[in-house]
Amino acid sequence: MLLKTFTLVLFFICSIQTVFSSSSLDSLVNHLENTMTKRAIYDEIKEKRIQALIQKASINNEIKEVFYINNIIIEEYQFYNFDKALNYIEKNIEIAENQQEISLIDKTKLKLGKLLLDSGRYKESIDALNEISRKRLPEKLINEYYIAYKEGYSGLSYNTTVKKSKERYSLLYNAYQDSLYSRLNPNSEESLRLKEKQLRDGRKLDLALEINSKRLKNAFIGMRSYSLITFERSLLYELQNDLINQKKYLILSAISDIQASVKDNASMGELAKIMFRENDIDRAYKYINFSFDDASFYNSQLRYVNIANSLPMITNAYEIKSTAQKNKLKNYLLFISILAVILFASIYLVYQQVKKLSVARNKLKLVNDELKTVNEKLNTSNDDLKKLYGELSESDRIKENYIGTFLNLYSEYISKLDVYRKLVRKYVKANQMNSLLELSKSKQLIDEELEIFNKNFDNSFLHIYPDFLKSINKLLQPEKQIILNNSTKLTTELRILALIKLGITSSSRISKILRYSVNTIYNYRANIKSASIEKENFEEMVKKIM
Repeated sequence: MLLKTFTLVLFFICSIQTVFSSSSLDSLVNHLENTMTKRAIYDEIKEKRIQALIQKASINNEIKEVFYINNIIIEEYQFYNFDKALNYIEKNIEIAENQQEISLIDKTKLKLGKLLLDSGRYKESIDALNEISRKRLPEKLINEYYIAYKEGYSGLSYNTTVKKSKERYSLLYNAYQDSLYSRLNPNSEESLRLKEKQLRDGRKLDLALEINSKRLKNAFIGMRSYSLITFERSLLYELQNDLINQKKYLILSAISDIQASVKDNASMGELAKIMFRENDIDRAYKYINFSFDDASFYNSQLRYVNIANSLPMITNAYEIKSTAQKNKLKNYLLFISILAVILFASIYLVYQQVKKLSVARNKLKLVNDELKTVNEKLNTSNDDLKKLYGELSESDRIKENYIGTFLNLYSEYISKLDVYRKLVRKYVKANQMNSLLELSKSKQLIDEELEIFNKNFDNSFLHIYPDFLKSINKLLQPEKQIILNNSTKLTTELRILALIKLGITSSSRISKILRYSVNTIYNYRANIKSASIEKENFEEMVKKIM
């Protein structure tokens, strides 16, 4: 039981570490891709630094000073642009030969050998080194000389397929490596790197990691040495099958290369291969193309070979994925199109149903209109009132009180019409035609209703516009002021002005509402306008009364 518990706890701890490691790795990937977007910025900084050196060399008259400035330019171009670095090395060889400075010639040819070596041109590198006399070299350059030979023969041994040549190159590699061991400071970078490689080749990975950590303490991100050490550390984790740490240090190496504008790099290409194996095709495609652009810019044969093994495979996978995505999008588009057709068909059917319902409503409206024509004459006053109500409702100043009053009046009119209808029916049923005729001749009902209408209109209007009379008098000449005997009852002139205030300006409409002839309304309007201060704008000013 205790063993099972311990196993579960151990499994839980390992799971948590894996989750945290994955989260940290995702953050590093994001940092890498953000750094990739800034490649042009880092390159521009380097170009400005190089251009400043070139400018300095161009205005310098001292040949030796130009030689040393060129050396600095060579160092800037060494891992950035092979062709330009080679161009400045050849310039310095020419300067050294013209000056007959043997030491400078050897020193520059050693730089040439290292440049050719770094770009994967191993045979040309050995040829350049063979032109240097070992005896003439100063002591401080011997180590670099051996290192260049060692790396050159290592590259030749690795890349040749001829068995005898491989054996010969391996012997020479070991010879120069042994010579280095006897000369190097045990704590120097090159000595530690050789020890790490030996331990890595012998699969003593823990000891190799210890030495790598020691080397890493002296390097910082953004330096070529940091990129190289972290790349070699990733190789150790690869041998341990520790994919998370392998990716971590490849990413750190790639970030450092970009920040240092190192175009001769391997980390990005290795990352692309890992992403491809993990089926992250988009990133694999992005990284391999980034690496290819750097190799093209630098003109590195070695990187071209490494990339050439992966680029077609990754590009093909990316194209297959892109094609699959396009097909999926086409299917989605087809599905959406079908849904759109169904939607339009549904809308059309709903429209047809609404249209049928509208026809049915129109027919019902016609039936109602036919029923209303029977009481059309009796409803004249009611229609006038409805028109007045409609016109009044257009103004946003009409209050609820006013609307309620006229709705109530409308209800009373309907009730009175119903009483009148019952009375007519009663006379017809009793065959009292003479009484019915007398009833239709009488204007008493109309007069009574008109009096009630005027009273309700006056009360409602004065309730909404209590200062209406004061406002009107301000527009009239002093001697033509209107004075009311009853403050709750408007005169005919004021009723006409009240209707104009409510937006009813047509004399024919006003005559229908107030039950006067059009000429009478016209005369009233002319008289009141003649009494105003501003005759031309009088009615417009009435409309603006608040």
